[in-house]
Amino acid sequence: MRLLRTPEDRFADLPDFDFPALYADIDDPREGIIRIGYVEAGPADGPVVLLLHGEPSWSFLYRKVVPVLADAGLRAIAPDLVGFGRSDKPVEAAAHTYARHVEWMRALAFDALDLREVTLVGQDWGGLIGLRLVAEHPGRFAGVVAANTGLPTGDQDMPEAWWAFRNAVAKAPVLDIGRFVQSGCRTRLPDEVRAAYDAPFPNELYKAGPRAMPGLVPTRPDDPASEANRRAWTTLSTMDIPLLCAFSDGDPITSPMAPVLRRAVRGAAGLDHPTVPDAGHFLQEDAGERLGEIVARFVRRG
Repeated sequence: MRLLRTPEDRFADLPDFDFPALYADIDDPREGIIRIGYVEAGPADGPVVLLLHGEPSWSFLYRKVVPVLADAGLRAIAPDLVGFGRSDKPVEAAAHTYARHVEWMRALAFDALDLREVTLVGQDWGGLIGLRLVAEHPGRFAGVVAANTGLPTGDQDMPEAWWAFRNAVAKAPVLDIGRFVQSGCRTRLPDEVRAAYDAPFPNELYKAGPRAMPGLVPTRPDDPASEANRRAWTTLSTMDIPLLCAFSDGDPITSPMAPVLRRAVRGAAGLDHPTVPDAGHFLQEDAGERLGEIVARFVRRG
């Protein structure tokens, strides 16, 4: 597997994102060492919040959330998925599989960082990956905040808006990352913010991850990830780990998943699940501070 690494100068002077760049090496048994980038803020001994982003963003998406959590005394950690942000980027689309992304984040969180009593915040692919981690390693987690995400198995069709996004990514001769992020927001992103979303990808060779991810979502019952996701649903439906749904009021892609999670996940019962107003798919952009407050209150509950 050939890996690319985005030059550091691409990340200079990003707006409101002056967190020190941190890195961890994970040992992929098939491909060797992969470097994963992440940012961290808050007390080192504070309760851990693991913030997982999705497609086609990177940890920059959480720049409004992280300070709120840190100010609340929490240790906020926002990694970049492999193929995104400051993390190494496999050039071949075939290097990206659902199972590999789950394993790469597991290796970072548990092998490299040895995180325990974690509260997961997963949005978009951050939930598809994170919910699998919770189901497969429940002893590492204290709670879950599901924010505009789900865990598809391919047994039900995806929403029309998602198919439109998948087709747009597949057909784009040049993948405009900033434009795709903007399309999932209610607010207008300043030019420098759109440029920050483009920063990890100097040219099309670096974009195998964003191009591959829509095709990894299970859309048929016999998808390679379907059975693992079904097992995860079975585990999630019986475990007592609290799960809070914090979905926005304006996401046509994931909104159908909120009632499913609230109904099917045992740990969601009895919780007051908030709706984040005036926000689209990327609610971290539209209402990041509000999401941070929701997460902090959830972690500090009781």
